[in-house]
Amino acid sequence: MTVSPLSAWTDRLAALPVNASERPFLSQLTVRASDPAAIAAMGAALGVVFPSVPCTFTTGTGSFGEVQVLWLGPDEFLVVAAPDLQIPIEEALRGALGSARGSVVDTSAQRTTVVLEGPHVRDVLAHGCSVDLHPSAAPTGTCVQTLLARTGIILLVTGADRVTLLVRSSFAEYLAAWLSDACVEYRTQ
Repeated sequence: MTVSPLSAWTDRLAALPVNASERPFLSQLTVRASDPAAIAAMGAALGVVFPSVPCTFTTGTGSFGEVQVLWLGPDEFLVVAAPDLQIPIEEALRGALGSARGSVVDTSAQRTTVVLEGPHVRDVLAHGCSVDLHPSAAPTGTCVQTLLARTGIILLVTGADRVTLLVRSSFAEYLAAWLSDACVEYRTQ
């Protein structure tokens, strides 16, 4: 039986005023490619256009269900999908990449995902993140690699009051403990 990195934190996360929950075991594949034709072909294979604007992500629904593609760098993307799709997505990406220069690597076991929702999400994150999370600076669709409480994360703004964090599994409990502490002032009596 596989245990998620935050399985011991489920109740504590659910009790936070920011409605935190873990979405473990998502399929995550790191793609390195710079050929525009190969990038377009990979997007077509997944049913989602790869983002062309830095610090953004795109979402699409195709034969693999909902897929997100995160822009991590000029030639680096992270493909995120439902659990247990690593192999078929990797095969589709490699087929679409063809002979173009690039790589597709399964990094699914590297990170877990924490979804935060509620009116205080951006305020809580501001306690430990140097990225300006004001809606005018970080609208829905923003994706950045940054530090949160000295922990490397990938942060996606998925709604006005909703943020998704991808954190290395080995740092997940530390991040959960930090979130619990950072939420103290937002608890209602």
